[in-house]
Amino acid sequence: MTTSLKTITGILILAGMLGLTGCSSGSNDAATASPAAASATAAPVAPAAPAAPQPAASSSSAPSAAPAEALSTASPSAAGGGASASSAAEPQDSSKLLEELLELAREGKVPDVEYAAHTGLIDDVEAAWGEPDTKEAAGKGIYATYSKKHVVFGFNKGSRIFDVRSSAANLQKLTLKEIEAVLGEPENTAVNGGDKIYMYQAGKQYELKFIIPEASGTVDHISVFSEQDSINNMAG
Repeated sequence: MTTSLKTITGILILAGMLGLTGCSSGSNDAATASPAAASATAAPVAPAAPAAPQPAASSSSAPSAAPAEALSTASPSAAGGGASASSAAEPQDSSKLLEELLELAREGKVPDVEYAAHTGLIDDVEAAWGEPDTKEAAGKGIYATYSKKHVVFGFNKGSRIFDVRSSAANLQKLTLKEIEAVLGEPENTAVNGGDKIYMYQAGKQYELKFIIPEASGTVDHISVFSEQDSINNMAG
């Protein structure tokens, strides 16, 4: 009987020890499983990373705004540059025009007219341009007016042209100040009624004249004049 009790007691103690071991092992497994579970639960959070492309979307929208800003900024400066270029161009244009006038006058010509004083004949002009609008005696010769072309020819009795005048619109913008700035002071001046005439020698044969009414202060017309042919009225 005593032996049986001892045996039973030993079995119970062993069973208790085995139970304690099982609990301890379960705790350890739970502790070990805990980090794994934490990492397992943390892992699903990783897919949230695709939200990172959002900055790319905002950066892609920036270039579309940039051109609009560039255009709005460029417009005023471009407009200002255009205005200054235009205002700066005027003196250059008048200088170039005046230099051209003097160069053509040395050939007896005015711009856009092929017939020259001293060498041209009014008969050739009429053959090409037709009859003038008016033809009247004035001064030392006869003057033929072609209104649509803004040109007047003075010619002698031998039909030789001695005066070519032009009242083209671009010439009528010139002022004495601009003329003197490029050509210097005139060699001679004269007054005819309310007009002042400023004369420049263009070679040995010709004079370039600017006729400026006092009322306007700008050129009314220019004249390329051959004195020699105006005197020799029977030339030809």
